[in-house]
Amino acid sequence: MLGKSVICYNNNGDFMLDKMGRDINYLRISCTQTCNLRCRYCMPEKGIFEDKNKLLTDREILEIVKVFKKLGVKKVRITGGEPLVRAGIVGLVSAIKDIGIDEVVMTTNAILLEDMAADLKKAGLSRINVSLDTMEPDKFSYMSRGGNLLRVKRGIEAALKAGLKPLKINTVIMKGFNDDEILDFVNLANPDISVRFIELMPIGQAITYKDSYISSDEILEKIKEAGLRIEKISSDKSEVADYFKIGDGKIGFINPISHKFCKDCNRMRLASNGNLISCLHSNERVNLKNALEEGDDLERLIRETVYNKPEKHRLEEGKYNLSDMNTIGG
Repeated sequence: MLGKSVICYNNNGDFMLDKMGRDINYLRISCTQTCNLRCRYCMPEKGIFEDKNKLLTDREILEIVKVFKKLGVKKVRITGGEPLVRAGIVGLVSAIKDIGIDEVVMTTNAILLEDMAADLKKAGLSRINVSLDTMEPDKFSYMSRGGNLLRVKRGIEAALKAGLKPLKINTVIMKGFNDDEILDFVNLANPDISVRFIELMPIGQAITYKDSYISSDEILEKIKEAGLRIEKISSDKSEVADYFKIGDGKIGFINPISHKFCKDCNRMRLASNGNLISCLHSNERVNLKNALEEGDDLERLIRETVYNKPEKHRLEEGKYNLSDMNTIGG
């Protein structure tokens, strides 16, 4: 039953509030669980099997996005797995943009980006985030189980050339692996590239790496100890990163463990199998693919799920999401 959640939607359907009063206007879509890398804290070594019969079709994704657009979603991020391995991804980006979504963006490992960046820009993609945890080829190959760092670098160059900027580099810092590269990543920051340091979250495969966790405060202290001048930048309250100006660029810190930002969370997640997930760290799911096939009221289901979005995660209590990150879109 919708209950009092009805009061959280105006007559024009152009905003959507949960029971905490948060405006939910951002949808992350994992278009595939598969990936061309096997990063150790993200995926099993042998990868995963994705049943194509359970994968959302382009048509189903677009039907769902249309409802979210009606309810006030303005931004859509395409994620994976690795979104660029999905057949027809450029056309899907274009179709989502044509629905009237203000901003369509993507997170990728950039392995395939060199040959696709220009087409993605033409399709309506606004910006791109690149997941990159090390700039040392041997360490990259180890962590990704065989990935080629040079292809990532060429992908980043192609994205910048195509105008997919400001480009954001997302870096998960782990003790004993890449905490000696913090300043190297800081030095990448310029007007076209922002660098964001992300705290390692205990989800799926990453739970076994929880002892490698390093807080954003520790990273920030290392930067200050190096004598670099940084200045805090005010940002929209729904922005997950705390940003600092450094030189002519900026760096950010995404710190869901040390500094919860749940009270300002504005997003929902749609998994490749149709599961609608209201919190990255929740195990609760509502399957919209099944709802479409059975002719259920999609808008009602979305409204109910949004309204019941958890107030906050409870990682500090050891309540972890056991699903691998590639299955929920990060």
